Amino acid sequence: MTNANATTGGLGALFHPAAHYASPSAVLDDGKLSTAEKRIILSSWASDMYAVESHPALREIPGMDQPIRLADILAALRKLDDDDDDPPPGGGVPMRLRRPWAAATPLSRTSQRV
Repeated sequence: MTNANATTGGLGALFHPAAHYASPSAVLDDGKLSTAEKRIILSSWASDMYAVESHPALREIPGMDQPIRLADILAALRKLDDDDDDPPPGGGVPMRLRRPWAAATPLSRTSQRV
């Protein structure tokens, strides 16, 4: 069995990120990782698998010195999303579609309101 701390370079950072990064911001700051690789690491850290039982807002990642706040991990993921592409355009005014068949059909006397 290999030691996570002994893994260097290449895919080691993806398979044992806690041995290479101390925080979500350290993952974001690594210029050698692609956006997809950063997202893989951060998403794995955000996983409920690492949730601290009595404190679900914390994640206890094996190999890390201290728990990491889920809010910090999610903020790093949002930052990656902001860097990827522009936000979708704003929505338009809601519009009610006309039903031409409804206007052409006379209402029966029992369905009309008095």
